[in-house]
Amino acid sequence: MKQSEIKGLSAAQLQENLSQAKKAYANLKLAHAISPIENPLQIRVLRRSIARLATELTKRELQ
Repeated sequence: MKQSEIKGLSAAQLQENLSQAKKAYANLKLAHAISPIENPLQIRVLRRSIARLATELTKRELQ
């Protein structure tokens, strides 16, 4: 998810997307541990997306 898309979301939507992304990340890591996934770069992309969501959520809380 791009930063411009993230800025347009509400705080509740950010929280929901963050929890969904964390679940997807956990599932992807588990699948990769069992047998190598076809595109391991998905893990990196998802991890960075989680970081973007968490950063925006924290930024809004501090304002």
